[in-house]
Amino acid sequence: MRLGKAAENALPLLNQLAASAVSWSTGRLDVFGLGTNNGLYHKWWNGSWGPSTTGWEYLGGVFSAEPTSVSWGPNRIDVFGIGTDNQMYHKYWNGQAWGPSQTGYEALGGVFSSEPTAISWAENRLDIFGLGTDNACYHKWWNGQAWGPSQTGWENLGGVFVSQPAAVSWGANRIDLFGIGTDNQMYHKWWDGSRWGPSATGWEALGGVFNSFPVAVSWSENRLDIFGIGTNNALFHKWWNGQAWGPSQTGWESLGGVLTSPPSAVAWGPNRLDIFGTGTDNQMYHKWWDGSRWGGWEALGGVFTSAPTTVSWANNRLDIFGLGTNNAMYHRYWNGQWGANWENLGGVFNH
Repeated sequence: MRLGKAAENALPLLNQLAASAVSWSTGRLDVFGLGTNNGLYHKWWNGSWGPSTTGWEYLGGVFSAEPTSVSWGPNRIDVFGIGTDNQMYHKYWNGQAWGPSQTGYEALGGVFSSEPTAISWAENRLDIFGLGTDNACYHKWWNGQAWGPSQTGWENLGGVFVSQPAAVSWGANRIDLFGIGTDNQMYHKWWDGSRWGPSATGWEALGGVFNSFPVAVSWSENRLDIFGIGTNNALFHKWWNGQAWGPSQTGWESLGGVLTSPPSAVAWGPNRLDIFGTGTDNQMYHKWWDGSRWGGWEALGGVFTSAPTTVSWANNRLDIFGLGTNNAMYHRYWNGQWGANWENLGGVFNH
């Protein structure tokens, strides 16, 4: 998606995500990628890679952008993607089979111009967001019985954005949304269980000038951390501590680096953050917050042509995915120390 003028002056970003990855249990990973035929492919880890180390399961579909996946409970996965007709489509795993069929999808309506964003804040609850062709943010939800506001209807949350929204939840019935406006500032909206704030279609300005879509993560109740790439290609950070935005309402702290991809952020425990991004040498770089200080940027090697995707399934466990120059998926993990090198998981994926 086209960014505003300020962003156009920065280094070109590798906005294509490597994959969508989700974990619904300790020792379980599910990874999804978009093939060169624009179909969806799936791989899983349950102690070994399935269907094989370099093999992938075909799940059908024809998508215009990388789908997203989310889990609301053990053995449950929901996948969303934008079709070539710009509608939202949905597929799910119920523990026994893919629905509505192995390669089938249900249509959820809408007309979208960005990748979808999906979160879950409770069992059998899903919230999905996308950017409409009017550049406003649209919302749909699953409450365990039906899609709201209807099977193919969407709620307009307002705003005018140049990137897909980021969504995060720090507790039941709580959602925080972030997007980059046409002035390249960060904007914020929240659901408190009864209403959208600051209003049904209003957003609060959080300042900054950004060159990438936002990334948001939460590591405890009433705590939010938001990241974006500035026009100097450095990483910038802002946080909510339950009372106020830090370092100020519209201020951001620079975390340095020179990144050519949007960041990927994950928290594997309270007061712990891990950030990944691709550098100008196409290596993967890593930075972390340990509760008292930020670590420096460490090089993790590899040669990547996509933004990273990161997931955590336990304390002190991280799994990182990126696309190599051969369009295959590569993986590296942290389990208290880094795995020896990047492993090739095969596939040929669409950039």
